[in-house]
Amino acid sequence: MEHVTNALSRLSSVLTKYIGMIIICFSVIAFFWRDGFAWTTNYTSIFLGIAMFGMGLTIHIGDFKVVFTRPKEIIIGFIAQYTIMPLIAWGLSVLLHLPSDIALGVILVGCCPGGTASNVITYIAGGDVALSVGMTITSTLAAPVMTPLLVYLLAGAWVQVSFPGMVISVVKVVLIPVLLGILLRRLIGRHIEKLSGILPLISVVSIVMIISGIVAVNAEKIMTSGFLVLCIVILHNLAGMGLGLLAGRIFHVEYDKATALAIEVSMQNSGLAITLATANFAANPFATLPGAIFSVWHNISGSLFASLRRSGRYKIKEQIAKAEHVI
Repeated sequence: MEHVTNALSRLSSVLTKYIGMIIICFSVIAFFWRDGFAWTTNYTSIFLGIAMFGMGLTIHIGDFKVVFTRPKEIIIGFIAQYTIMPLIAWGLSVLLHLPSDIALGVILVGCCPGGTASNVITYIAGGDVALSVGMTITSTLAAPVMTPLLVYLLAGAWVQVSFPGMVISVVKVVLIPVLLGILLRRLIGRHIEKLSGILPLISVVSIVMIISGIVAVNAEKIMTSGFLVLCIVILHNLAGMGLGLLAGRIFHVEYDKATALAIEVSMQNSGLAITLATANFAANPFATLPGAIFSVWHNISGSLFASLRRSGRYKIKEQIAKAEHVI
Protein backbone atom coordinates (compact mmCIF):
# COMPACT_ATOMS: atom_id res chain seq x y z
CA MET A 1 0.00 0.00 0.00
CA GLU A 2 2.87 2.33 0.85
CA HIS A 3 4.40 1.76 -2.60
CA VAL A 4 1.11 2.75 -4.24
CA THR A 5 0.84 5.87 -2.07
CA ASN A 6 4.41 6.91 -2.88
CA ALA A 7 3.83 6.35 -6.60
CA LEU A 8 0.65 8.44 -6.53
CA SER A 9 2.44 11.16 -4.57
CA ARG A 10 5.16 11.35 -7.22
CA LEU A 11 2.52 11.43 -9.95
CA SER A 12 0.65 14.17 -8.09
CA SER A 13 3.82 16.24 -7.77
CA VAL A 14 4.57 15.98 -11.50
CA LEU A 15 0.99 16.73 -12.58
CA THR A 16 0.77 19.71 -10.23
CA LYS A 17 4.07 21.14 -11.47
CA TYR A 18 3.07 20.83 -15.13
CA ILE A 19 -0.64 21.57 -14.75
CA GLY A 20 -0.48 24.27 -17.42
CA MET A 21 0.81 21.87 -20.08
CA ILE A 22 -1.66 19.19 -18.99
CA ILE A 23 -4.60 21.59 -19.33
CA ILE A 24 -3.40 22.61 -22.80
CA CYS A 25 -3.03 18.97 -23.93
CA PHE A 26 -6.45 17.93 -22.65
CA SER A 27 -8.04 21.07 -24.08
CA VAL A 28 -6.67 20.24 -27.53
CA ILE A 29 -7.86 16.64 -27.24
CA ALA A 30 -11.30 17.80 -26.07
CA PHE A 31 -11.51 20.27 -28.95
CA PHE A 32 -11.14 17.48 -31.50
CA TRP A 33 -12.75 14.61 -29.52
CA ARG A 34 -15.79 16.43 -28.23
CA ASP A 35 -17.93 13.40 -27.44
CA GLY A 36 -15.24 12.10 -25.12
CA PHE A 37 -15.46 15.10 -22.79
CA ALA A 38 -18.79 16.86 -23.37
CA TRP A 39 -20.47 14.68 -20.71
CA THR A 40 -18.33 16.27 -17.98
CA THR A 41 -20.29 19.55 -18.23
CA ASN A 42 -23.21 17.80 -16.51
CA TYR A 43 -21.00 17.45 -13.44
CA THR A 44 -19.18 20.82 -13.44
CA SER A 45 -20.45 21.76 -9.97
CA ILE A 46 -19.51 18.33 -8.60
CA PHE A 47 -15.97 18.50 -10.02
CA LEU A 48 -15.44 21.99 -8.60
CA GLY A 49 -16.84 20.86 -5.23
CA ILE A 50 -14.36 17.96 -5.25
CA ALA A 51 -11.50 20.35 -6.09
CA MET A 52 -12.51 22.67 -3.25
CA PHE A 53 -12.86 19.71 -0.87
CA GLY A 54 -9.33 18.66 -1.84
CA MET A 55 -8.15 22.18 -1.10
CA GLY A 56 -9.85 22.05 2.31
CA LEU A 57 -8.05 18.79 3.13
CA THR A 58 -4.68 20.50 2.56
CA ILE A 59 -5.43 23.36 4.98
CA HIS A 60 -4.02 23.14 8.49
CA ILE A 61 -5.63 25.12 11.27
CA GLY A 62 -2.18 26.64 11.69
CA ASP A 63 -2.47 28.16 8.20
CA PHE A 64 -5.00 30.61 9.59
CA LYS A 65 -2.25 32.04 11.81
CA VAL A 66 -0.89 33.74 8.68
CA VAL A 67 -3.95 35.97 8.70
CA PHE A 68 -2.94 37.29 12.14
CA THR A 69 0.87 37.20 11.83
CA ARG A 70 0.92 38.98 8.44
CA PRO A 71 -2.18 41.18 8.51
CA LYS A 72 -0.65 43.88 6.30
CA GLU A 73 0.03 41.59 3.33
CA ILE A 74 -3.22 39.66 3.79
CA ILE A 75 -5.27 42.87 3.80
CA ILE A 76 -3.41 44.24 0.76
CA GLY A 77 -3.94 40.93 -1.04
CA PHE A 78 -7.62 40.77 -0.14
CA ILE A 79 -8.34 44.31 -1.28
CA ALA A 80 -6.29 43.87 -4.45
CA GLN A 81 -8.03 40.56 -5.22
CA TYR A 82 -11.49 42.06 -5.05
CA THR A 83 -10.73 45.42 -6.69
CA ILE A 84 -8.00 45.06 -9.33
CA MET A 85 -9.31 42.05 -11.29
CA PRO A 86 -13.03 42.95 -11.10
CA LEU A 87 -12.42 46.56 -12.19
CA ILE A 88 -10.06 45.55 -15.01
CA ALA A 89 -12.70 43.08 -16.23
CA TRP A 90 -15.39 45.76 -16.13
CA GLY A 91 -13.10 48.32 -17.78
CA LEU A 92 -12.19 45.98 -20.66
CA SER A 93 -15.85 45.12 -21.19
CA VAL A 94 -16.81 48.79 -21.43
CA LEU A 95 -13.83 50.00 -23.46
CA LEU A 96 -14.00 47.15 -26.00
CA HIS A 97 -17.81 47.16 -26.19
CA LEU A 98 -17.89 43.41 -25.59
CA PRO A 99 -21.01 41.36 -26.36
CA SER A 100 -23.07 40.75 -23.22
CA ASP A 101 -22.19 37.03 -22.92
CA ILE A 102 -18.45 37.57 -23.18
CA ALA A 103 -18.56 40.64 -20.91
CA LEU A 104 -20.40 38.58 -18.31
CA GLY A 105 -17.85 35.77 -18.57
CA VAL A 106 -14.89 38.16 -18.21
CA ILE A 107 -16.49 39.87 -15.19
CA LEU A 108 -17.27 36.48 -13.60
CA VAL A 109 -13.59 35.55 -13.87
CA GLY A 110 -12.52 38.90 -12.44
CA CYS A 111 -14.84 38.64 -9.44
CA CYS A 112 -13.75 35.16 -8.36
CA PRO A 113 -11.29 34.45 -5.51
CA GLY A 114 -7.71 33.32 -6.05
CA GLY A 115 -7.21 29.94 -7.69
CA THR A 116 -5.61 26.97 -5.94
CA ALA A 117 -2.93 26.78 -8.65
CA SER A 118 -1.57 30.11 -7.38
CA ASN A 119 -0.01 28.34 -4.38
CA VAL A 120 1.90 25.95 -6.65
CA ILE A 121 3.05 28.75 -8.97
CA THR A 122 4.17 30.80 -5.95
CA TYR A 123 6.24 27.84 -4.76
CA ILE A 124 7.87 27.49 -8.19
CA ALA A 125 8.60 31.24 -8.21
CA GLY A 126 10.31 31.07 -4.83
CA GLY A 127 7.66 33.36 -3.35
CA ASP A 128 6.10 33.32 0.11
CA VAL A 129 3.95 30.19 -0.07
CA ALA A 130 2.47 30.62 3.41
CA LEU A 131 1.26 34.08 2.44
CA SER A 132 -0.15 32.75 -0.83
CA VAL A 133 -2.08 30.05 1.04
CA GLY A 134 -3.33 32.64 3.54
CA MET A 135 -4.57 34.93 0.76
CA THR A 136 -6.26 32.04 -1.06
CA ILE A 137 -8.03 30.92 2.13
CA THR A 138 -9.16 34.47 2.95
CA SER A 139 -10.49 35.29 -0.52
CA THR A 140 -12.13 31.86 -0.86
CA LEU A 141 -13.97 32.08 2.47
CA ALA A 142 -15.18 35.58 1.53
CA ALA A 143 -16.28 34.48 -1.95
CA PRO A 144 -19.92 33.64 -1.03
CA VAL A 145 -20.47 37.33 -0.36
CA MET A 146 -17.87 39.16 -2.44
CA THR A 147 -18.20 37.31 -5.76
CA PRO A 148 -22.02 37.56 -6.11
CA LEU A 149 -21.98 41.16 -4.87
CA LEU A 150 -19.33 42.28 -7.35
CA VAL A 151 -20.95 40.40 -10.26
CA TYR A 152 -24.29 41.98 -9.34
CA LEU A 153 -22.76 45.48 -9.29
CA LEU A 154 -20.52 45.19 -12.36
CA ALA A 155 -22.42 42.87 -14.72
CA GLY A 156 -25.89 44.29 -14.11
CA ALA A 157 -25.56 46.60 -17.11
CA TRP A 158 -25.33 43.60 -19.46
CA VAL A 159 -27.52 40.89 -17.91
CA GLN A 160 -29.95 40.33 -15.07
CA VAL A 161 -28.05 38.94 -12.08
CA SER A 162 -29.70 36.98 -9.27
CA PHE A 163 -27.67 37.86 -6.18
CA PRO A 164 -29.32 35.23 -3.89
CA GLY A 165 -28.95 32.53 -6.56
CA MET A 166 -25.23 33.23 -6.94
CA VAL A 167 -24.69 33.26 -3.17
CA ILE A 168 -26.30 29.82 -2.92
CA SER A 169 -24.15 28.51 -5.80
CA VAL A 170 -20.89 29.73 -4.25
CA VAL A 171 -21.81 28.38 -0.82
CA LYS A 172 -22.60 24.95 -2.31
CA VAL A 173 -19.57 24.54 -4.57
CA VAL A 174 -16.92 26.47 -2.60
CA LEU A 175 -17.65 27.21 1.06
CA ILE A 176 -19.26 23.92 2.16
CA PRO A 177 -16.67 21.64 0.44
CA VAL A 178 -13.74 23.69 1.79
CA LEU A 179 -15.12 23.70 5.34
CA LEU A 180 -15.86 19.96 5.16
CA GLY A 181 -12.28 19.35 4.05
CA ILE A 182 -10.91 21.46 6.91
CA LEU A 183 -13.19 19.67 9.41
CA LEU A 184 -12.22 16.21 8.16
CA ARG A 185 -8.54 17.06 8.41
CA ARG A 186 -9.14 18.32 11.94
CA LEU A 187 -10.88 15.07 12.92
CA ILE A 188 -8.55 12.54 11.29
CA GLY A 189 -5.49 14.65 10.56
CA ARG A 190 -3.00 11.83 11.07
CA HIS A 191 -4.61 9.66 8.41
CA ILE A 192 -4.98 12.62 6.03
CA GLU A 193 -1.30 13.49 6.50
CA LYS A 194 -0.31 10.11 5.08
CA LEU A 195 -2.17 11.03 1.90
CA SER A 196 -1.00 14.66 1.78
CA GLY A 197 1.14 14.04 -1.29
CA ILE A 198 -1.86 12.72 -3.21
CA LEU A 199 -4.35 15.46 -2.32
CA PRO A 200 -3.26 17.96 -5.03
CA LEU A 201 -4.02 15.23 -7.57
CA ILE A 202 -7.73 15.50 -6.68
CA SER A 203 -7.83 19.19 -7.57
CA VAL A 204 -5.73 18.76 -10.72
CA VAL A 205 -7.98 16.02 -12.15
CA SER A 206 -11.15 17.93 -11.25
CA ILE A 207 -10.01 21.20 -12.84
CA VAL A 208 -8.78 19.43 -15.98
CA MET A 209 -12.15 17.69 -16.36
CA ILE A 210 -14.06 20.97 -15.93
CA ILE A 211 -11.99 22.82 -18.53
CA SER A 212 -11.92 19.92 -21.01
CA GLY A 213 -15.70 19.63 -20.88
CA ILE A 214 -16.21 23.35 -21.45
CA VAL A 215 -13.78 23.31 -24.39
CA ALA A 216 -15.59 20.32 -25.89
CA VAL A 217 -19.07 21.86 -25.80
CA ASN A 218 -17.77 25.29 -26.85
CA ALA A 219 -15.56 24.14 -29.74
CA GLU A 220 -17.65 25.99 -32.34
CA LYS A 221 -17.70 29.15 -30.23
CA ILE A 222 -13.93 28.95 -29.77
CA MET A 223 -13.52 28.87 -33.54
CA THR A 224 -15.64 32.01 -33.96
CA SER A 225 -14.81 34.02 -30.84
CA GLY A 226 -11.81 32.24 -29.32
CA PHE A 227 -9.16 34.69 -30.57
CA LEU A 228 -11.08 37.72 -29.26
CA VAL A 229 -11.60 36.11 -25.87
CA LEU A 230 -7.96 34.98 -25.70
CA CYS A 231 -6.74 38.56 -26.32
CA ILE A 232 -9.06 39.88 -23.59
CA VAL A 233 -8.00 37.13 -21.18
CA ILE A 234 -4.30 37.90 -21.79
CA LEU A 235 -4.85 41.63 -21.21
CA HIS A 236 -6.88 40.91 -18.06
CA ASN A 237 -4.35 38.50 -16.60
CA LEU A 238 -1.21 40.53 -17.38
CA ALA A 239 -2.78 43.77 -16.14
CA GLY A 240 -3.71 42.04 -12.89
CA MET A 241 -0.19 40.68 -12.53
CA GLY A 242 1.38 44.08 -13.20
CA LEU A 243 -0.94 45.95 -10.84
CA GLY A 244 -0.41 43.27 -8.19
CA LEU A 245 3.34 43.94 -8.37
CA LEU A 246 2.69 47.69 -8.32
CA ALA A 247 0.56 47.32 -5.17
CA GLY A 248 3.42 45.44 -3.53
CA ARG A 249 5.86 48.20 -4.45
CA ILE A 250 3.57 51.00 -3.28
CA PHE A 251 3.15 49.37 0.12
CA HIS A 252 6.84 48.36 0.36
CA VAL A 253 6.20 44.62 0.40
CA GLU A 254 9.28 42.38 0.30
CA TYR A 255 10.28 40.63 -2.93
CA ASP A 256 9.03 37.12 -2.09
CA LYS A 257 5.77 38.49 -0.66
CA ALA A 258 5.26 40.77 -3.69
CA THR A 259 5.71 37.70 -5.89
CA ALA A 260 2.97 35.86 -3.99
CA LEU A 261 0.73 38.93 -4.16
CA ALA A 262 1.07 39.37 -7.94
CA ILE A 263 0.45 35.67 -8.59
CA GLU A 264 -2.52 35.51 -6.23
CA VAL A 265 -4.19 38.57 -7.75
CA SER A 266 -3.73 37.47 -11.36
CA MET A 267 -4.63 33.76 -11.04
CA GLN A 268 -8.36 33.40 -10.51
CA ASN A 269 -10.55 30.45 -9.56
CA SER A 270 -11.79 30.25 -13.15
CA GLY A 271 -13.43 26.90 -12.42
CA LEU A 272 -15.83 28.79 -10.17
CA ALA A 273 -16.48 31.32 -12.97
CA ILE A 274 -17.38 28.45 -15.32
CA THR A 275 -19.63 26.84 -12.70
CA LEU A 276 -21.45 30.09 -11.95
CA ALA A 277 -21.94 30.80 -15.65
CA THR A 278 -23.34 27.30 -16.19
CA ALA A 279 -25.62 27.30 -13.13
CA ASN A 280 -26.87 30.88 -13.13
CA PHE A 281 -26.65 32.17 -16.70
CA ALA A 282 -27.96 29.40 -18.95
CA ALA A 283 -29.37 32.08 -21.28
CA ASN A 284 -25.81 33.34 -21.89
CA PRO A 285 -23.95 30.28 -23.23
CA PHE A 286 -20.82 32.21 -24.29
CA ALA A 287 -20.27 33.28 -20.66
CA THR A 288 -18.40 30.02 -19.93
CA LEU A 289 -15.80 30.73 -22.63
CA PRO A 290 -13.63 33.34 -20.83
CA GLY A 291 -13.33 31.09 -17.79
CA ALA A 292 -12.22 28.11 -19.89
CA ILE A 293 -9.61 30.10 -21.81
CA PHE A 294 -8.44 31.89 -18.66
CA SER A 295 -7.85 28.49 -17.02
CA VAL A 296 -5.44 27.57 -19.79
CA TRP A 297 -3.72 30.94 -20.14
CA HIS A 298 -3.14 31.86 -16.48
CA ASN A 299 -1.20 28.65 -15.90
CA ILE A 300 1.05 29.47 -18.86
CA SER A 301 1.62 33.10 -17.85
CA GLY A 302 1.96 32.11 -14.20
CA SER A 303 4.69 29.58 -15.00
CA LEU A 304 6.61 32.11 -17.15
CA PHE A 305 6.26 34.79 -14.46
CA ALA A 306 7.45 32.30 -11.84
CA SER A 307 10.63 31.64 -13.84
CA LEU A 308 11.35 35.37 -14.11
CA ARG A 309 10.73 36.05 -10.42
CA ARG A 310 12.82 33.05 -9.37
CA SER A 311 15.74 34.33 -11.47
CA GLY A 312 15.31 37.79 -9.98
CA ARG A 313 15.31 36.31 -6.48
CA TYR A 314 18.66 34.60 -7.11
CA LYS A 315 20.15 37.85 -8.47
CA ILE A 316 19.04 39.75 -5.35
CA LYS A 317 20.62 37.10 -3.13
CA GLU A 318 23.89 37.31 -5.13
CA GLN A 319 23.93 41.11 -4.80
CA ILE A 320 23.36 40.88 -1.04
CA ALA A 321 26.11 38.26 -0.72
CA LYS A 322 28.57 40.44 -2.68
CA ALA A 323 27.68 43.50 -0.57
CA GLU A 324 28.25 41.53 2.65
CA HIS A 325 31.58 40.23 1.28
CA VAL A 326 32.75 43.79 0.52
CA ILE A 327 31.77 44.93 4.02
